[in-house]
Amino acid sequence: MTRMVSHKTTRRNLLKTVGIAAGAGLAASYLGACARKEDTKPAAAGGTAQEMASQQSSGTSGELTPDLIDKAHETVVKQFPAKTEGEGCLPLEPKIDGDVKVFELTCKEVDWEVKPGIKIKAWTYNGTVPGPLLRFKEGDKVRIVIKNELPESTSLHLHDLRVPNKFDGVTYVTNPPIKPGETQVYEFVATAPGSHMYHSHHNAYEQITRGLAGGIIVDPKDGRNYGETQDIMILLNDGALGYTINGKQFPATKPIVAKKGEIVRLRLMNTGQLYHPFHLHGLPMKIVEIDGFPLANPWMCDTISLNPGNRYDAIVKADNPGVWAFHCHVLTHAESPQGMHSMVTVFIVQE
Repeated sequence: MTRMVSHKTTRRNLLKTVGIAAGAGLAASYLGACARKEDTKPAAAGGTAQEMASQQSSGTSGELTPDLIDKAHETVVKQFPAKTEGEGCLPLEPKIDGDVKVFELTCKEVDWEVKPGIKIKAWTYNGTVPGPLLRFKEGDKVRIVIKNELPESTSLHLHDLRVPNKFDGVTYVTNPPIKPGETQVYEFVATAPGSHMYHSHHNAYEQITRGLAGGIIVDPKDGRNYGETQDIMILLNDGALGYTINGKQFPATKPIVAKKGEIVRLRLMNTGQLYHPFHLHGLPMKIVEIDGFPLANPWMCDTISLNPGNRYDAIVKADNPGVWAFHCHVLTHAESPQGMHSMVTVFIVQE
């Protein structure tokens, strides 16, 4: 049976699962970072890619000795997976009103911890980054009630869902803005099975990069799947919160943990402004759907190029035991002379 997985993996349990003695850390050749002061500055919403990169990878290797570079990698590896407050992308249980599934979303500002000790003002759905996962079935009647508690207007766009035009959520094109204190209601019948997103479409350049985005899964009514035993959604973002995987920066990102032989479905989504080619070490990915559309001829890769707005469904067979890096291959988003940071996690295959 497929299950959405939220791994509450502590560092001790992680080390235990991969057979590494406590204190030894993961292999420094895979991952590492040093929480230098310069690395923890959030990139301003609307900042250029160069500005964001310089804040994540400030300094040059010439400022550090080889021993200090090694130590920087080791230090943060030993923190992974670091504990932080808050977790995004958790399933939101709908209320039932007759034959309608009702999802309630509230836009509000919170202090969001992107990595240990670093909290940034985020704009959120229901207080988390990303917003909660909305999941329903093809043919379901759905109602989304969205309330705005932000200091400015917002909107709700259901990215690639087939909805009546009046619910497309683009301000002054199809919908009036949702002003502070106001509520809007969307109603539709789910007709597009696959992986989708929702996000603001009002001052979106700033609002999405501050956190106003989330994931949607529409399950096909015939129950078809790819034999997956785990179903994991991964939302990428960039901007005011830095470069994030499900709202967190390494070493606070969550590992993917599977037993040997499991089939893992990864729903990879880019809600940000920048290109993020994601590379998985040691385990090939079979791309089976793009933007919610099943492929007649799935194809294999180890790096998937995620442009802004894209969604890719990848099937991974956990057949190669070990701890495998999984990271953005635009290296200013993942690595610097101080080690790895931001868009990095690992895929762990247990014997």
